[in-house]
Amino acid sequence: MISSSTMSLCSRGAPSRTDPLQPNRQPRFPLVEELKIRCWTGLALGALWLLGKTTRKRYIGAEELFACWQRRDQVILAFWHNRLLLMLFPYRGQKACIMNSAHRDGEIITRVIKRFGISAVRGSSTRGWLGGLKGMIEAYRRGYDLIVVPDGPRGPRYQAKPGVLQLARVTGAPIFPVTYGAQWKLTVRSWDRLLIPFPLSRVTYVVGRPILVPADASAEQMEEKRQELQESLLAITAQADESFE
Repeated sequence: MISSSTMSLCSRGAPSRTDPLQPNRQPRFPLVEELKIRCWTGLALGALWLLGKTTRKRYIGAEELFACWQRRDQVILAFWHNRLLLMLFPYRGQKACIMNSAHRDGEIITRVIKRFGISAVRGSSTRGWLGGLKGMIEAYRRGYDLIVVPDGPRGPRYQAKPGVLQLARVTGAPIFPVTYGAQWKLTVRSWDRLLIPFPLSRVTYVVGRPILVPADASAEQMEEKRQELQESLLAITAQADESFE
């Protein structure tokens, strides 16, 4: 177990205008929609600042993941959609990229994580997956860690889709399942049951054992690895939640 009250986040300078991971033109939205996006982005940034300053964090099973970052080895992080909110804080790598959808919720997330030095490529399991997959592979080749939400963007909740396994097979990077639980929290009535910790709450992050996918994995092996990832995420999520019961 590792305890820490300070988080180290990656930071980078302004992206090159020719960098495909940072497109020059962001999606256009109608004026009212754009105002809503800006409002929610500001609220999210304020909430994250408050939670980052006031929550007390500890880590279970994170030694191997932190060792990878210390060696500057690239990894793939996987976590459930309803544990997205505080996943910016434990990141200690050099730079990371997440696949995100182009709808309003995805745009809000993209703008928020950009403030934390995290890049995004457009795509999801339901739209633009092939382009997003190519963008993530290109990001890995440029030295980025990859971040994937296996049950996003619209569920079903706690059911891992195979996309992250495809990335692991192509890149050879280990998948680290990650989650967190909170002592005091609010559960939103959304499809994913988003978990929002309260300020001053204790937060426990739990990291599962890394999952490796062979480059020549068969369809059966890919399904086995998908089930392994899903079961690992379910197990560590239960462990994190039960740590406060």
